Amino acid sequence: MSSSTMPTSRSVNIGSRLTAMAKRVPDQLAVVMPWNDRRSRPRAGQTRSYRWVTFAELERDSNIVAAGLQRMGVKPGTRIVLLVRPGIEFVMLTFSLFKAGAVTILIDPGMGRQHLLDCLQQARPEGFVAIPLAHIARLLHRKRFPQARYFVTVGRRWGWGGTTLRRLMKGTTDGYRTVSTTAEDPAAIIFTSGSTGPPKGVLYRHGNFDTQVEEIRRRYDIQPGGRDLAGFPLFGLFNSAMGVTTIIPDMDASRPASVDPCKIVEAIEDWQIDQAFASPAVWNAVGRHCVDAKLKLPTLRRVLSAGAPVPTHVLRNLQETIAPDGEIWTPYGATESLPVASISARQVLSETAEKSATGAGTCVGTRFERIQWKVIRISDHPIATLADAEPLSRGQIGELIVRGPVVTTEYVTRTESNAWSKISDGDSFWHRMGDVGY
Repeated sequence: MSSSTMPTSRSVNIGSRLTAMAKRVPDQLAVVMPWNDRRSRPRAGQTRSYRWVTFAELERDSNIVAAGLQRMGVKPGTRIVLLVRPGIEFVMLTFSLFKAGAVTILIDPGMGRQHLLDCLQQARPEGFVAIPLAHIARLLHRKRFPQARYFVTVGRRWGWGGTTLRRLMKGTTDGYRTVSTTAEDPAAIIFTSGSTGPPKGVLYRHGNFDTQVEEIRRRYDIQPGGRDLAGFPLFGLFNSAMGVTTIIPDMDASRPASVDPCKIVEAIEDWQIDQAFASPAVWNAVGRHCVDAKLKLPTLRRVLSAGAPVPTHVLRNLQETIAPDGEIWTPYGATESLPVASISARQVLSETAEKSATGAGTCVGTRFERIQWKVIRISDHPIATLADAEPLSRGQIGELIVRGPVVTTEYVTRTESNAWSKISDGDSFWHRMGDVGY
């Protein structure tokens, strides 16, 4: 499937956005993460030790690894599973895979062992870039992955073949160039959470990612030089593409409800963070902790929270805690289409919260600039073409469908779901969000 919203003639590799930022802000910190090496010492004014890379270093390292992957035989379109913990290596390796033209398979280990194995098998990977524990699991279930032949171990390698990240990092970039790709070329397979059914592999193209970066940057006026606390690892990739420093907090991103709010506050204060992205569960804990302890976070001017509706009390607690002129935003979307719309906490608290409390639903705000949306008659059956859908008038309750360059066009696993989720409209497609609204 393809979409007329992303012309095939447009040349774009999302990895090139890192290259552009490395030229613009080479010495700025790109990614920072907690460092528990006993030999390290905290910087002046900080409570713990950290390690980091600059944009120039992130660009250099991602180029070296991309060149090494190409020498291994990884070609454009090769499907590679990435299973490493959130941090510097995660960001660097993702950009390396983008630059090499590989299709990066990204999956949340928190979905459970059986779902994880099933999803990976359905994605038909040709290689794994992973920590030792993931390689052990791959070996135990190797019959599920008959196509896999490229292996990189992030850490110590035992008897499972391939090479290590450390060895790749000793290579050179002689003769290397970022692979030339178009907006329509595949960049990643990202799995849905499985909260509304079996997880499905969503095909992301370079054009999807590139437009996401632009839409997010414009809507929230994000500029190079900011510092973002990335409570959601994938957002760190957007930061690197926008010239924003990513601070990785000390938390398990797959279990946000278990977060220690003190560690989040610690990171914000240590790095004078001005932007943060995390789930409502994280902000619930942080906001409650700050209100109870009478703590303020005056450097924090932009807060984003997505993944679920944000309760009103969470918004109130956060609004009391961040900078007086700061704003909290709740983007709306799904794995298949992100972002779709956004609303500010000030608007929620002053205009929509009372209506939501009486059953009017959750207001998702206004749509992003390049999104088109419609409300159609609810149907429990596939809708082949837009002509088969019945549009509804403003105020009538129906199901929401969306179209635009951030909207993905297909599932590459559980492909039978395409007929249920996609609506053909000429040479483009609408996605059925699975949400009811008006």
